[in-house]
Order: sequence, then structure tokens, then C-alpha cells
Amino acid sequence: MTSVIFMGTPDFSVPVLQRVIADGYEVKAVVTQPDRPVGRKKILTPPPVKKEALKSDLKVIQPEKLSGSAELDEIIALDADLIITAAFGQLLPKKLLEAPKLGCINVHASLLPELRGGAPIHHAIIRGYDRTGITIMYMAEKLDAGDIISQREVSITDEDHVGTLHDKLSETGADLLSETLPLLIEGKAERTEQNHEQATYAWNIKREEEKIDWNRPGRDVFNQIRGLYPWPTAYTIFRDKPLKIQQARLSKGSGAPGEIIHVSDEGILFAAADDEAVLVTELQPSGKKKMPAADFLRGSNIGIGEKAQYE
Repeated sequence: MTSVIFMGTPDFSVPVLQRVIADGYEVKAVVTQPDRPVGRKKILTPPPVKKEALKSDLKVIQPEKLSGSAELDEIIALDADLIITAAFGQLLPKKLLEAPKLGCINVHASLLPELRGGAPIHHAIIRGYDRTGITIMYMAEKLDAGDIISQREVSITDEDHVGTLHDKLSETGADLLSETLPLLIEGKAERTEQNHEQATYAWNIKREEEKIDWNRPGRDVFNQIRGLYPWPTAYTIFRDKPLKIQQARLSKGSGAPGEIIHVSDEGILFAAADDEAVLVTELQPSGKKKMPAADFLRGSNIGIGEKAQYE
């Protein structure tokens, strides 16, 4: 039986771990990030992968940082045949990359060499892609630069947001890994070097990238909103306070950028920089829970011609 060490942290990694267990591999340990304080009360909370691992009574290792740690030596001493990572959150030291006889592989949520980095799902939507996918690759010291073993494409529609695309890709990653592992173990898997000149990057989202610039085309604003939903969420400044925009639709209409040009039970229609507009259907005012835009309208006395600010 092939023995593996699984390394992952967020919800994305859970279906992948579940599939590795279901397919009958010997999981010698699950490596994940340490428990972190969550929420306003800062309750110490285990990462999703740890919760899943404990359901199967698997050994869990939680290094703050792998390089130079006692946990690194512990992982290597387990002498697993293969290391599988999926959104683990740390680069693996060379010492670990060279340890397993079958190598270290990663389940990455893009069609490499496109969108290397920590936020490929967000950036695929924000940049207006109509497709993305999963890449299973050998790991290298450089970020997401290893040789490709297998890939599978996943389409992106206007109805998708980060949450829906995340779930599609997570399940696709589990399926593709399940199909790829037997070939890898038998020495029959393909190995294709990436074209590094075509590499693009999807760095973690910064706070300034969450703010809506209504001077941009409506399509760009719409992609930004759904590319940040349900986390970390786009926002605008309205009546001098942050207003989170949870969900929206692309529509038609013209006016000054950020101007409210129509209100109805469907929502609030904001003009962008062209003849497209953005119909906000769900939002979250500062200090309140998220709500349908229609509920916000009933309690806010919003008028046509009011504007959201950018500067």
C-alpha cells in the first residue's frame, strides 16, 4: 500500500483529503496550519483539514513554520512514499521536497502556468476568465513552477462567484487526483515542463483591491464583486461609510460613475464608466448584517442621483 502525507489547510483541501482516504492510501499524517483565533470573540479554531483528519483518527502535525522546525524532521522521519499538498499555505523546504521516493505533488486551482500563487480562484473571476481549472504538478522550490502531471478545465459563468467556483474546483481536484495517483505510482504519469515565460500570478487579495472604483467599466466592477464574494467582499463608500457589496448583476444604464440611477425591489442600480451598470442585490451596511438591497432601501431613504464615492 502506498503511504502518503497529506498537507492542506482550508475548506478547499477537505474533499481532496477525503478522496485520498476513500481511495485506500495509508495516510501517515496530515500536516496543516496551527489553530487560529476566529471571530470577534477570538475563539481558537482548528483549520478545516484538521477537523476532517480527526474524524478518521489521523495523526495531525501543525507547524507554525516548516523550515528548520522539529516538525519538519518528524515529517521526514515518517518515511512516506508520497507527499500530497492542496492549499497548505507554506512553501516546502528542499529537504522535504527530496524526501519521498515518489516525490511531492500539489493540487493547484488554476491551469498552470496561469495564476500561480495563493488566490487563483479570486483572480480568475476578477480578471474575467471564462475558464480555469485544476493542475496536479510536481512541487519545486519556486512557487507553483513544477512540472505538470495532469490538468482539467472548469468553465466560469456569470452566475459563478468565488464560493461556487471554489466548490467546483475542489471537487474537480479530488476527482483528478484520484485518477492521476495510480498512474504516478505505476510510473506511467506524464511530466510536462511549464512554459515559464507564460506565467501569470494571483497574489493574495490586498485590502485596497476590495474597494470598488466606479470609474471602471461595469463588467470590471461586476467581476470584482463576484470575484470577492463571499470572502473577503468588495465594498464602496456611501454616505461616508463603508458599504459591503455582497451580490450584484450586470445591467444597462448610464450616469456619472457611482451614481444611483434606479432603485426598485430588485435592488440599487449604480452607473459605471460606460453604458453598463451594476445592479446591487445584496449588501451589508457598516455595523449591520448583510441584507437584500430592497431592505436597505426601505430603511435608508435613498434617492436617485446619490453617489458612492471612491476617493
